[in-house]
Amino acid sequence: MKTYDLVGIGNAVVDVISHSDDAFLDNMSIEKGIMQLVEQDRAEQLYGAMGDRLQTPGGAVANTIAGVGALGLKTAFIGRVRDDGLGRFYADAMTDNGIDFVNPPVVDGNRPTSRSMIFVTPDGERSMNTYLGISTGLASSDVPQEVAGNAKIMFLEGYLFDEDAGKTAFREAARAAKAGGGMAGITISDPFCVERHRADFLQMIEHELDFVIGNEAELKSLFETDDLEDAMNKTAAMCPIMVCTRGGDGVTLIRGSERVDIPAPARIVPVDATGAGDQFAAGFIYGIATGRDLETCGRMGNLCGTEVISHVGPRPAKDMMKEFEKAGLI
Repeated sequence: MKTYDLVGIGNAVVDVISHSDDAFLDNMSIEKGIMQLVEQDRAEQLYGAMGDRLQTPGGAVANTIAGVGALGLKTAFIGRVRDDGLGRFYADAMTDNGIDFVNPPVVDGNRPTSRSMIFVTPDGERSMNTYLGISTGLASSDVPQEVAGNAKIMFLEGYLFDEDAGKTAFREAARAAKAGGGMAGITISDPFCVERHRADFLQMIEHELDFVIGNEAELKSLFETDDLEDAMNKTAAMCPIMVCTRGGDGVTLIRGSERVDIPAPARIVPVDATGAGDQFAAGFIYGIATGRDLETCGRMGNLCGTEVISHVGPRPAKDMMKEFEKAGLI
């Protein structure tokens, strides 16, 4: 039976990336620098207004899976797409990248494949307008037990907490991985997502998970506090490994009584910030999967996150193993 170093569950979203300026954002009533959910009509309007389009299979956890796969580990992704043009593109692209996409496109789905229209301004900020479509219908029946039970690491995406069926699928997948001797973790995804499902997040972090990755705003939202130190310490008390990405202040990792604060790499001007957190997670998870110490895991994450903002698109363009070698990490 096939085993995987990493299996991810998340929204299967086609990222459609285009360059724009602030005037365009204003004219289209797009709020700069955030992710906002849109309905199907709005998605079609924004897609039609895009100029130079770069189309890539996305979704936060899917991007992380791709980053880990590019580092040579065996990966699989669980997510829903419809049997339409974008859905077939997504499934084929994931497979072409060496990822086992375990769910065939849904033939009779009543919603189209999810897509996110991402507008990148000259300062590197990305403004994401996401139509979730069919991906939000993920349920336990979409999670093959032979995949979840043979995952060394199961990685979950907070956005899918918006549906009760998704939450149930998450819990069952995490338990299956742990029952098979693996571990499970989550990327919190968004502070607004936390506000909608705080109790569920806290329950799962404390009782179901081995690691949690969040940024400052997300961890503060978990405990409804403006004190980041307090939020990090409370999270670390609930979960074996706590990771907080802090932008220009670097990253903090806590495991039990061990704490590591890693400064951000030398600042570069971002070309496109899309995927920075996703690729940080890829580097960190690669380190965990290969038995690195906590500091090395964080430094690997920083390198992957820094590389991806140096070009357009949410996935690595360089051979990150060579970058790890240059940095003395392997």
